Amino acid sequence: MLVLKLSDGRTLYYGKGDVLSYRTYATPLDVQPIPESAFAGSGNVIFAHNIKFSVSSERLLPSFTEGGNALVVATDSMKNFILRETARYEGSTTEGLLAFIGELFLEKYPHVTAIEAEGHRLPFETVQVRDGEGFADSPLVYRPSHNDRASANLALDRAAAVGARIVSHECALSDLQLIKVSGSSFYGFIRDEYTTLPESYDRPLFIFLDIFWTYADAQDALHAERGRYVAAELVRDLAHHVFHEFKTPSIQYLIYRIGLRMLKRFPQLSQVRFESNNRTWETVVEPVGGLHAGVYTEPRPPFGFQGFTMTQADLAAAESNGSEARDEERGAGA
Repeated sequence: MLVLKLSDGRTLYYGKGDVLSYRTYATPLDVQPIPESAFAGSGNVIFAHNIKFSVSSERLLPSFTEGGNALVVATDSMKNFILRETARYEGSTTEGLLAFIGELFLEKYPHVTAIEAEGHRLPFETVQVRDGEGFADSPLVYRPSHNDRASANLALDRAAAVGARIVSHECALSDLQLIKVSGSSFYGFIRDEYTTLPESYDRPLFIFLDIFWTYADAQDALHAERGRYVAAELVRDLAHHVFHEFKTPSIQYLIYRIGLRMLKRFPQLSQVRFESNNRTWETVVEPVGGLHAGVYTEPRPPFGFQGFTMTQADLAAAESNGSEARDEERGAGA
């Protein structure tokens, strides 16, 4: 809530959350595939979101301090505004939708000076149906997906010269869950009187991962027609490939490699950020024999976690000292 503060620094905002919006037949999304992904876009037949919307203004202070509601837009009205105006959106991205709604709201209610909007895409996937002698995606029937999902957060304020202005933004892929059955290790860490964890030279690695990214120019996130939009599906597939390709000595190193690859594939991004969680299974029966047959069970809490932020400067540093190229070569075919 960086922009939702008063001039004296105190926080003031209110809004509506869990606004579930199911728009059909939005503008299709077209993106350029990358070497790690064949994803080229989406028909956006179901363009669904869970939206959280907050507003702020110095002029709303009396609603807190005096109980005066003369300038309060009811949160139920906010919900109706979001739902109805979503039908007018002509773009194809979550980020564009949030900006569109925010700009219209600032235009409609001139006493509101700042807005923060967050949208989580509610993913639906096609189902296969008979088509002649084979199968094809149904153009009519979809089912909700409970896998990873895309989201975005935009903060806007009112600038006299330009109207609504984007103050900050961040896009995300959340709840990515990946298990790699071999090719990960963890050893060489500090061992002292508190250490009970054995070293592992080849372990199944199960991670929960949230990936966030920021554009150098926020307009690239709002307007996919510019050809610089980074779809969450591209980020997902890129992460899959890096996890597959590299033998990793830690989760920290894995997310660093994913970050380098993202910054290389998408030079329009200024920053990438990671929040990861270690959910590696506990071993019950050690893998033995040529089949590497092992038995594992769910880990018990507490769980380890990691956080890391990278910029284009990290990619430039890796390329300048040659480590990026050497690691790419060493990781291939891992």
